[in-house]
Amino acid sequence: VFASCSVDTTVRIWDGRRKQGSALSVVASDTDVNVISWNRRVPYLLASGDDAGNFRVWDLRGFREGCQPVASFAWHSAAITSVEWHPEQPSVIAASAADHQVTIWDMSLERDAEAEAEMVSEGLPVPEIPPQLIFIHQGQKDIKEMHWHPQCPGVMASTAANGFNVFKTINSA
Repeated sequence: VFASCSVDTTVRIWDGRRKQGSALSVVASDTDVNVISWNRRVPYLLASGDDAGNFRVWDLRGFREGCQPVASFAWHSAAITSVEWHPEQPSVIAASAADHQVTIWDMSLERDAEAEAEMVSEGLPVPEIPPQLIFIHQGQKDIKEMHWHPQCPGVMASTAANGFNVFKTINSA
């Protein structure tokens, strides 16, 4: 079994034993779907990134025509160029985009309504940053790809038109 994404806006799941066509297909975006990443720790989670700067997380247990992603993020302002799940932490995913950013997200985090209500009551502004966004790396131009280091927890490398960066993003055991 393997997955593919396409300029036809779909994400497809293929079974090598099937003689013709994909086993499952979902329209995953209104624009080209550029990249996908299968979660190594949670085999039913797949992430996709598109030309509009959105990335989505799909639960393959309910993957069928017309299904909706379990999470969708529209943080980036240009095409997603790479997505990759953290090799050890199943809820953490990174995305890079043509907006010159690498972002790291933790799907296990949720908005804290009580803390936001307290901020409002104290006259403090509530940040417009998604609670799942835990790290932003900037400074490279035209980022094409990023990957987690397979042996050094929390270390990531990214490639771009103006070079490559290796950086430690999060503390991991």
